[in-house]
Amino acid sequence: MDLIESLQWRYATKKFNPEKSVSPEDLQTILEAGNLAATSYGLQPFQFVVVSDPDLRQQLVPFSYNQPQVGQASHVIVIAVRTDVDADFIRASAKLTEKKRGLEEGQLDGYAKQMIGAIMSMNDEQRIVWAQKQSYIVLANLMVACATLKIDSCPMEGFIPADYNRLLELDSKNLHASVVLPVGYRAEDDEQQSFAKVRKTLEEMTLNC
Repeated sequence: MDLIESLQWRYATKKFNPEKSVSPEDLQTILEAGNLAATSYGLQPFQFVVVSDPDLRQQLVPFSYNQPQVGQASHVIVIAVRTDVDADFIRASAKLTEKKRGLEEGQLDGYAKQMIGAIMSMNDEQRIVWAQKQSYIVLANLMVACATLKIDSCPMEGFIPADYNRLLELDSKNLHASVVLPVGYRAEDDEQQSFAKVRKTLEEMTLNC
């Protein structure tokens, strides 16, 4: 399928087939797509938490307002934002860029200083919100990758972050659950798949200036 056909095929899957699993190769492709997402300053203030254990996924269901797809899906990808973005984190990112691009050591010190000035001017809460905005860009990449592979997904904000953090031990890793994406294969009797996709026309949605 081409891109538009893939996105037409995609829908927010409400019922997964628990007997079908996403292959390790396809899961790797999905995560690679997420890892290639654009982020502010290229800092990637997030991590992927992949929940594949069935028992653990079932434990997450009550903290997902009892939405069953968390327990039914092949995997649940939690995009968790970092709570430890500080000057050292930013400098380390600049050093990685120097290494990857073959730059001289210290060549990006000025840019790192600029980033530190901008990001550390935020308070802790503002930095979390800033990081969460990046996580939604990442989420879009994951969903498009799933659609192109004919793998179903269901983006979810309906969960209790504090309980996810506790159960997945994210606080100790300086992480905070931001958004959740169960992935797998739709159940044959999921009624949602037969519903017409409702969108305004592109003409209605586009303002040409």
